[in-house]
Amino acid sequence: MPAAIGIIGGSGLYEIEGFEKAEERRIDTPFGEPSDALVGGILAGRQVWFLPRHGRGHRILPHEINHRANIWALRSLDVRFLICVTAVGSLREEYAPRHMVLPDQYFDRTSRREHHTFFGGGIAGHVAFGDPVSAGLRRILFEAARAEGAEVHDGGTYVNMDGPAFSTRAESEANRQLGFDVIGMTNLPEAKLAREAEIALATMAMVTDYDCWKVEEEPVTAEAVIAHLQANVSLAKRVLARAVPEVPAEAEWPEHRSLDGAIMTPREGWPEERVRVLAPILGRLL
Repeated sequence: MPAAIGIIGGSGLYEIEGFEKAEERRIDTPFGEPSDALVGGILAGRQVWFLPRHGRGHRILPHEINHRANIWALRSLDVRFLICVTAVGSLREEYAPRHMVLPDQYFDRTSRREHHTFFGGGIAGHVAFGDPVSAGLRRILFEAARAEGAEVHDGGTYVNMDGPAFSTRAESEANRQLGFDVIGMTNLPEAKLAREAEIALATMAMVTDYDCWKVEEEPVTAEAVIAHLQANVSLAKRVLARAVPEVPAEAEWPEHRSLDGAIMTPREGWPEERVRVLAPILGRLL
């Protein structure tokens, strides 16, 4: 059976032409509840699971998202490829609102990093993260976006802040001086946990604003973000519909073996309770 594809984004993303919705599934995880029920069905002959990052009705703040529960739930459903659709602020003049950026790097400015790993509790793991995005999946998204006429930028660094407030101008200028390209509040934890779960991940970052560094523009507001994000939704749906059929059926990319050599604790030392908790993550090694 082909590996399943996961999509994390807004609550309406599953309303894609050709998507045959089959079920909604609520999953209990050892890390608590995911953001919402997962919506599953068939798109272009592939099993796809959609998960609204902020819950339906956008009721969960960025720092409240239970990323471990979200990724654990997806992995338990045999998701091995994950496409994230997320709103970002631009830190570069040429990355304008309503453009799409496909990041290939991240910079971590979060403060809850202990929640962004499955390891601990007696099993020490350190995955390689030098290239945090799946090059193969990013290429598929780039070609699909270009075919749909999107203004798409291939590559760039996503700096992940905590939120929920937007940046100060001093923070925005500092991020620009450090060479970062876009800023958001949610995607880096998804990338870290997907790598630990041996899921290939790539992100469609939809530019909604210029953060607050561009003084000739109005400072970013939630109202402006929502307006640009809604305009990007139809494009994101078209790109996803074009990209899904191009995703390989077999999970054979390097990201799908990211735990090889990553776990320091010898197998005989793994606490059995922790093994049960991480069964979907460690299954290949058990």
